[in-house]
Order: sequence, then structure tokens, then C-alpha cells
Amino acid sequence: MCRNIRTLFNFEPPVTEAEINAASLQFVRKISGFNAPSRANEVAFFAAVDEVARISGQLLSSLHSTTAPKNRQEEIAKARGRAAQRFRDADSDSASAQE
Repeated sequence: MCRNIRTLFNFEPPVTEAEINAASLQFVRKISGFNAPSRANEVAFFAAVDEVARISGQLLSSLHSTTAPKNRQEEIAKARGRAAQRFRDADSDSASAQE
């Protein structure tokens, strides 16, 4: 569930409100244990998402960095490369175990 929460600070282009909301939703899902809340919990669940998003946006806008912003597309490409390598390694490990 939490694999979708990504670092949002110090990127070019800067983080969007949609990205902050998506990360906030994932965070609330993780700590509540709900993928989707029941009707009884819906108001509290989405209020928590909104509050986490608000505080996260405030945090991100107040942070400062001495390093140059990372290029979002380059970081995505690196992550995909690491994932592909990880899955290749897992496939070769499972093939070795079956022999």
C-alpha cells in the first residue's frame, strides 16, 4: 500500500497538489488499515486525508535545500531501472531454487 508514497521535496518541476493529495490518501489508508472507508467512517477518513494534505503542503513549501532540485523524469527512469533489476534478480532466484 505505501509503495505509492514518494519523496515529494526538491524536484523540478515542483510537486503538484494532486501528488500531495495522492500521498496523503496512501498515508491515511496505511495508518487506518482501510483501502476504502465504510460509510460510517467516510467523513473522518476524508477529513484526515484533507488535513494530512494541508499539513504536507505547508511542510513542503517551508523546506529549503542547498542541493539542486532533482529532475523528476530522470528519477522515474532510475526507479524503473532498479525495479526491473530487482524483478530480474527475483526471477533468477526463483528459477535457481526450482532446479
